[in-house]
Amino acid sequence: MKLINQDLIEQLSSKAKVSPRKRAIHCFHDGDADTMHRMLNALEPATYVQPHLHPDKHEAFIILKGSILCIVFDEQGNITHHQLLAEGTSNFGVEIPPKTYHTLIAMEEGTVIFEIKHGPYHLATDKVFAEWSPKEGEAGCQQFNEAILEKLRQKQ
Repeated sequence: MKLINQDLIEQLSSKAKVSPRKRAIHCFHDGDADTMHRMLNALEPATYVQPHLHPDKHEAFIILKGSILCIVFDEQGNITHHQLLAEGTSNFGVEIPPKTYHTLIAMEEGTVIFEIKHGPYHLATDKVFAEWSPKEGEAGCQQFNEAILEKLRQKQ
C-alpha cells in the first residue's frame, strides 16, 4: 500500500518551494515503462507549465491541497475552457482528453494535485508543446500566465 498523507504533501510542497522550477513530483509508479502513471505534483504560483497536448493519452488531475486553474486551448491558442479546482469545493478534478492543448496555473502556495496518465512514458512522444507559447525557461513565461488570468478576468 502506498499512502498519501499530510506529511507527504508538506514534504513535497517544501521541495517545490525551493526548486528552480517551483514544482516537485512524487511518483507512485515504478518507472517510465509502467502502463499507468500516478503521481503527486506540487506546484507553486511562480511555476510555468508550457501548454501542451498528449497525442494519445488521457490525463486527469485531482486537487488535494490549494487551488489550481486548468485551462484548455484550441490549436491557435484561444482559451476554450477553464476550470478552477480548489481544495474543499465541489470542483476537485478534471480529465483532459488526448490531443487537447492544456496548461495549469497554481493559484496559491502549497498547491498539490494527484495526477494520473497512461504510460509508458517516452520523452520524444509524450508531449507536443504549443508553438504559440513560450518554452519553459524563456523570457515571457510569467507574462503568458498573467495574460491568461487577465483574459479570464475580462470574461467575468
